Amino acid sequence: MLLTHLSLKNYRNYTVQEVEFTNSVNVILGENAQGKTNLMEAIYVLAMAKSHRTSNDKELIRWDEEYAKIEGKAVRRSGPLSLQLVISKKGKKAKINHIEQQKLSQYIGNINIVLFAPEDLHLVKGGPQVRRRFIDMEMGQISPVYMHDLSRYQKILQQRNHYLKLLQMKQQHDETVLDILTEQLIELAAKITLKRYEFSQLLQKWAEPIHYEISRGLEKLQIKYHPSVDVSEKIELSRIIEAYVEKFAKIKEREIYRGTTLAGPHRDDLSFHVNERDVQTFGSQGQQRTTALSIKLAEIELICSETGDYPILLLDDVLSELDDFRQTHLLNTIRQKVQTFVTTTSIDGIEHEVIKEAAIYQVRSGHICTP
Repeated sequence: MLLTHLSLKNYRNYTVQEVEFTNSVNVILGENAQGKTNLMEAIYVLAMAKSHRTSNDKELIRWDEEYAKIEGKAVRRSGPLSLQLVISKKGKKAKINHIEQQKLSQYIGNINIVLFAPEDLHLVKGGPQVRRRFIDMEMGQISPVYMHDLSRYQKILQQRNHYLKLLQMKQQHDETVLDILTEQLIELAAKITLKRYEFSQLLQKWAEPIHYEISRGLEKLQIKYHPSVDVSEKIELSRIIEAYVEKFAKIKEREIYRGTTLAGPHRDDLSFHVNERDVQTFGSQGQQRTTALSIKLAEIELICSETGDYPILLLDDVLSELDDFRQTHLLNTIRQKVQTFVTTTSIDGIEHEVIKEAAIYQVRSGHICTP
């Protein structure tokens, strides 16, 4: 998969910008606060219809403007692709090959992308919400059905939490409505749990050998999925539903007392273990970085195995965070295989041939000087 052309209008600090990209490595070079990360974010937003930096879409629109527009031309194994995303204060409109999409879930996944930024080190040492978001973003790219189920789950979860709060405050007394919402929630929770379990197994398959190689054969990585119900022996949908029915029956009174939903995919987590020790708790900073790198490289292979196309890789100011050995391993892995975008303030000290052969784009005050 290749992104060949990008067009920006009123996006962050870009007024109007057109840029063509090469098929291999594209280095976005410039001082801080010039627009390097904004450009990287625009590529991400074009693919995912949301930012990895903010949940407030209004921040993506240039100051005093009504809308921002991102357009891109890509090439997939199945043929050329034209994408357009318009972000306004009223919402977002997406087009694929000039045809407007009724739902964003139909748009997401047309361009597959893997982002690796310094904050991705929090994937290992951050809170559970970081890892849930990671699963959701990756699953959303390869499974539109998953995104649809997750969206419905979040809406019902909101309704259920609202009703639990009313029961807690004695403003409602009829538990029949709660039972109906619980039944609807369980059906979606089971589907999401099953998909996440399958994803964790695939991630394990790809990440384990990568981690073994980066650690020079000294470490074995294991990824464990921790849902609200035990799925290790219940990997069929019907059995996961049964487990959730039992779980919610047990905690019903406690949920009413607390006024919130105490089980479900919104409380899931992943853990990473190196040589059977939890990396978050017992791992060194080097082991945490190796684990995060292994996960990101595994994402590339996982997406390719599921879609038939290698994703686009975004390395946002991350090379400086890796030592020479990890840096070299990363660059060797992507060489002549994955279209890559790299942001950095300087390429001095990076001796790898991949960077020496890359196209260099200079960014100054929201303007890109092409090679």
